Amino acid sequence: MARILLCDDSSFMRMMLKKVIVGMGHEIVGEAADGRQAVQLHRKLKPDLTTMDITMPNMDGIEAVKHIHEEEPLARIVMVTAIGQRAIITEALKAGASDFIVKPFNPEQVEETIEKILKY
Repeated sequence: MARILLCDDSSFMRMMLKKVIVGMGHEIVGEAADGRQAVQLHRKLKPDLTTMDITMPNMDGIEAVKHIHEEEPLARIVMVTAIGQRAIITEALKAGASDFIVKPFNPEQVEETIEKILKY
């Protein structure tokens, strides 16, 4: 069982991800509604994996990934993004994201991506 941090400004998206992830047998150790909070919670909770929305208030997901990777270069972060943001996805991967999930997502996509990243 992995310890996972959810970061998304949409409580509905966090709820949907939580349902899938808990159903996989993993534990949600925290939830962040903006990038700044994501960085703080990652520092405090040291999760095994973090899901990170790109578009969030106070600090976007890409900036949050950069901050997290400065502190923990091996952090595993899966970006969660809307269709049509390919250039932004590339930027997120360069910043240190491990992979991405495209919204609207299906549970199988989430499970496959998370299991793949947790293997490393």
